[in-house]
Amino acid sequence: MNDTTFAEHRLRIVVSGLSSDAHLWNLVYLQLLLEDLGHQVTNLGNTTPDRTIVRACRTGRPDLLVISSVNGHGRLDGLRLISALRAVPALSALPVAIGGKLGIDGRDHAGTTAQLTAAGYDAVFDDAAEGGPGAGLARFYAFLDRIGADRSCGRFAAGAGAA
Repeated sequence: MNDTTFAEHRLRIVVSGLSSDAHLWNLVYLQLLLEDLGHQVTNLGNTTPDRTIVRACRTGRPDLLVISSVNGHGRLDGLRLISALRAVPALSALPVAIGGKLGIDGRDHAGTTAQLTAAGYDAVFDDAAEGGPGAGLARFYAFLDRIGADRSCGRFAAGAGAA
């Protein structure tokens, strides 16, 4: 990662918690991190209903949606949310990532990652995955770089047809 790469591929990003997750500081941290990298961020906050997230993506036309979970129910809430997002044709190609604490037992959730990816997430960053949160952050940076490069090449139609 380098700063030039992010500056060249500035993204419009929506950051949100899930409906059952009352944690806010993870979202503030994520917003500040992304803004520091040069991206434009809309933070929907915590305990955000699915319909609010879907509406924000339809009207705001972001390049990327990032979901953060701390309470350990990210897998369950995340599956419900991605189903609602992918049911909207205008959002079918929107890149969506989910990360944080996705289960309540703290173990590596390879099955959870596979399940969330199969349901429609483009990337899953589980804090309990091998390497821990530090390795997940490195993968998140690489993901952002890829999304920015894909957007520049027109590979993602995210937001283009959102209505």
